[in-house]
Amino acid sequence: MEAADQRQTWIEEAAQMRAGLGAPGVADREALRARSGAEFLDGISKGTLPAPPIGELMGMTPIATAPGSAVFQGTPGLEHYNPSGVVHGGYAATLLDTALGCAIHTLLPAGKGYTTLELKINYIRPMTSATGPVRAEGKVISVGGQVGIAEGRITDASGKLYAFATTTCLVFPI
Repeated sequence: MEAADQRQTWIEEAAQMRAGLGAPGVADREALRARSGAEFLDGISKGTLPAPPIGELMGMTPIATAPGSAVFQGTPGLEHYNPSGVVHGGYAATLLDTALGCAIHTLLPAGKGYTTLELKINYIRPMTSATGPVRAEGKVISVGGQVGIAEGRITDASGKLYAFATTTCLVFPI
């Protein structure tokens, strides 16, 4: 598929996903405790649980989750710029932290949660408002009783790599 066609497909997929999301909010602890990670993320995608407010703030959309993986999309804009005239590294960090953490969450049973202990990012090239949509794809390396490890990357519709990361997450009872 041509990059322009892929870009349009990504834009349409994200619009379709956003249309199904619920209003931004925070699910209560019992809603989180009662569902596996996969069920919880599915509830967010289907709009039966509130969409996390960070998604609206950063303009990122969940695209897909499967056991051990998660994909989120965002489109960097001028509102994400730093004083140097490019998108702030924190934008990529937030996309990657979200995708990697949610990839781990897909493998957690009901009653378990996670939080990031470490996030290591390598930035390959800057993003600008001309970059267009980018996707952060996270994949689990390992999930145990107390620690989850995942890796991921941010690419544009043509497959160009912007950043890659690894994370270590603490897994804990909710």
